[in-house]
Amino acid sequence: MTSAEPTAEKEWWEEDGLPWNSKPTKQDYWCLGLFGFVGLFGMAMIPLRAWLLGLDPPVMLALTGSRIGAASTGALASIGQAENWLAYLLIGSVVAIKFDWIYWWAGKLWGRGMLEVQASQSKRAAKNIARAEAWGRKLGWVGIFLAYLPIPLPIAFVVFVLAGMTGMKLWKFMLLNFVAKTLWSLLYFALGWRIGEPVVFVLEQYARVANWIAIALIVVIFFTAFRGQRRAA
Repeated sequence: MTSAEPTAEKEWWEEDGLPWNSKPTKQDYWCLGLFGFVGLFGMAMIPLRAWLLGLDPPVMLALTGSRIGAASTGALASIGQAENWLAYLLIGSVVAIKFDWIYWWAGKLWGRGMLEVQASQSKRAAKNIARAEAWGRKLGWVGIFLAYLPIPLPIAFVVFVLAGMTGMKLWKFMLLNFVAKTLWSLLYFALGWRIGEPVVFVLEQYARVANWIAIALIVVIFFTAFRGQRRAA
């Protein structure tokens, strides 16, 4: 009786939890590294957003493109305290989508690989990714306009990756993304305009403690990172 041939060991890049389907190239390393940078950048922006909201909401809108910034600017504009608000809003749209091409690139490089990595985090994550992917495939490019829906599903992440997977041109993806982000920002701006003075009052009260909130968020971020390192060790 002949013994069964030993199973070939996996290469390191074939292990579970990695997005690529073949030996990675420089492009793969760069793309994965950019995801790490985006994560760190997002953490660094958390206290800055809190500080900017108290300092100057239109500036916050221009530097982050956030929904809160758009609504707050709309409230200020309703009482004549946000001149040139449209310029702030358009700049904010450009800034908000500045890293979205990375998700498109990941879809082009790895296909479903990036989705599978996220889905492997937990059963809930897998379920949410599957739902968002079903939506994205059904809607096609129209899904980009629903990517900013404020619901607990990773629609933007999945739709942007699908755009790269399905061969959408980068310029088309970024143009549609800019238009979608601008329309959503206008919606939040209009909501803030409609509410008006109550929002302005809340902003004035918040401005008094914005610096302390920003400092507290910095402490929380560093503490969380330190605790995570200790657990990993």
